Amino acid sequence: MAGSRIFARPPLSRIPMDRYVVIGNPVAHSLSPAIHARFAAQLGDRIEYSALLAPLDDFRGTATAFFESGGLGANVTLPFKVEAFRLAAAASARAELAGAANFLARRDGRIEADNTDGAGLVIDLTANLGFALRGARILVLGAGGAARGVLGPLLGEAPSVVVIANRTPDRARELAARFANRGPVEACALGAIPARDYDLVLNATSTSTRGETLEVPDAVFREGALAYDMAYGHAAEAFLARARARSAHACDGLGMLVEQAAESYLLWRGRRPATAEVLAALRPGLA
Repeated sequence: MAGSRIFARPPLSRIPMDRYVVIGNPVAHSLSPAIHARFAAQLGDRIEYSALLAPLDDFRGTATAFFESGGLGANVTLPFKVEAFRLAAAASARAELAGAANFLARRDGRIEADNTDGAGLVIDLTANLGFALRGARILVLGAGGAARGVLGPLLGEAPSVVVIANRTPDRARELAARFANRGPVEACALGAIPARDYDLVLNATSTSTRGETLEVPDAVFREGALAYDMAYGHAAEAFLARARARSAHACDGLGMLVEQAAESYLLWRGRRPATAEVLAALRPGLA
């Protein structure tokens, strides 16, 4: 038709992609970009997900600049989970309970926080590893942002007791008081862990990622118990080797990482990716 104009659709390569990041320090080692790339391919989404290093003294500035430049969502790793919670204008009930966030999203011009760590851990323990949390005796090592994020969901599974042990016992006691109405929870110093037959020993400290030795007695690992390090790959090996030497089962946190990432993806984009194939693809690369 005379005078008609045909507008060509721009190639996909020129259409801006939705941008997401994982923010941490250190962060270059993170598998989150590879995980989310696999999720996006599985679901046919076009997203950009990268690692963003924040200075230890300027998480707020780094995260704010990312969102102001058009970023839609961020996962947050050590050591910024408490700062991420404080940055947000609104938070989910589970982030409020934890006082820490590993998930941020920009919605309606404001930053909202959530915490998918606990859900990821519980799914990995129960669905992937077949571990029964109901009635279990659980020892949580550490009282920082990582521990805060998982205590609520763990207590929600009705264990018989959760003992929080931390290098600074006052922080463990503060955390135990915060979750006291959620179930039976106790606190102690790392050097004064009650002698119990723990079914699950969970390393929620940053020692593995920093290459440091965790100062707990080998006796906390009993034969047949599960030792679980929230770090993954080579970083977790020293902790897990100690557990195996005591005939305990041992597992790193790769499954938790993938499952919490799937929960994050669901919150951002409305669909939860399948995780089994992603776990199977990533595990050989950590050997």
